[in-house]
Amino acid sequence: QLQLVESGGGLVQPGGSLRLSCTASGFPLESYTIGWFRQAPGKEREGVSCISARGGLMTRSADSVKGRFSISRDNAKNTIYLQMSSLSPEDTDIYYCARAWRLNAATCGIAKERYNVWGQGTQVTVSS
Repeated sequence: QLQLVESGGGLVQPGGSLRLSCTASGFPLESYTIGWFRQAPGKEREGVSCISARGGLMTRSADSVKGRFSISRDNAKNTIYLQMSSLSPEDTDIYYCARAWRLNAATCGIAKERYNVWGQGTQVTVSS
């Protein structure tokens, strides 16, 4: 069964940091581009960051998180990480990881239409 499980969310103060994890089962994570997305109630799901398959040589981030969020992968652990720093209340959302439908892609994009396997999400709340 294809599955992605996010973890690491929680409550953090403005200016703080969190590291989210996305662990895969049922397929080799290294063979797929993985993306992180976020969504607030009543809003569209937006792309945050992505990392290409295999060595993860290509990453891409939304303008709103550039310089603050970084994505990485540990294929041995079948896990993708999203390191978030300098968090603000505007970063409060449910964060989802997703697997792209294309196998062994050397590129990545943060349009949600590129992804077809989604996790259940983890809540991130930034508040004092």
